[in-house]
Amino acid sequence: MKIGVTGGQGFIGSWIRTELLRRGHQVVVFDRNPHTEMATREEFFLGDIRDETAVVELAAHVEGIIHLAAVLGTQETIGNPRPSAETNIRGSLNVFEAANQYGLPVVYAGVGNAFMRDLGTGSYTISKTAAEDYARMFNAYRDGRITIVRPVNAYGPGQSVAAPYGTGKVRKILPAFTCRALTGAPLEVYGDGTQISDCAYIADVARTFAQALEHTAVHGPTEKPVECGPLDSVTVNDIARLVAEEATRYTGREPVAIKHLPMRPGEVPNAVVSSDTSTLQQIGMTAKDFVPLDEGIHHTVRYYAESWLPGYLAA
Repeated sequence: MKIGVTGGQGFIGSWIRTELLRRGHQVVVFDRNPHTEMATREEFFLGDIRDETAVVELAAHVEGIIHLAAVLGTQETIGNPRPSAETNIRGSLNVFEAANQYGLPVVYAGVGNAFMRDLGTGSYTISKTAAEDYARMFNAYRDGRITIVRPVNAYGPGQSVAAPYGTGKVRKILPAFTCRALTGAPLEVYGDGTQISDCAYIADVARTFAQALEHTAVHGPTEKPVECGPLDSVTVNDIARLVAEEATRYTGREPVAIKHLPMRPGEVPNAVVSSDTSTLQQIGMTAKDFVPLDEGIHHTVRYYAESWLPGYLAA
């Protein structure tokens, strides 16, 4: 198949592209930022999902779409919700309409904390789950072929690093913990750290999206959203301890301390962000095959120790 990937230059998008190519597909990268390197069997389409003409043009040249492009961030979208509403809702509608026009299968990236919409935790969750509602409407009344995949916190090599350690705009848990641990700074945990925040290794997330699109192309959309996450849940404190211990392999120091800070806007005390992994069965997958957290953290910390840390120390 020739598959369009919106937001294809992002962290998740880059890994999905690699997985699609591995499976023998062709890829069209749809992104509003000028392209970097393209692999064999890849094309680049410069465009913005808010531009319905550009999205229709993409749909006219592919056989399926994986829709990832979005404005991200929990705290970041509370103070300024309009961009996330315009991109995550209107942009997704453009994708769904264009795909519907050409009868294309679509996989839409939902959010692992969809339940938090009822708590008004931020424009990111609100807008992303609103687009899920539209996907269900298209499937019910417009002959839509849209499967929703909800990954929990995706992590792994290549994820962007936010300030003060990098130029990324959104703080993600694993890069934040890892960069602090490697530089000897205490790990900052918001709240008491007992909240459940499951993480999915990026290679498993990529496999799930690719498998979901292949399934949808043949069988149509799944009955329920496909939730991508681990079998066993962990707390934020557990994740912090694993990162701190793994970082000692490279620093030679004792594990760094864990520092607890007040929770930020949009965060919920005692929240449980986990997955119903039985939903993976809809596309012929099981979380039993997923990379265990300790192994994934090993790969992740090694990546930042070898690829990020030398440059940071030299700056």
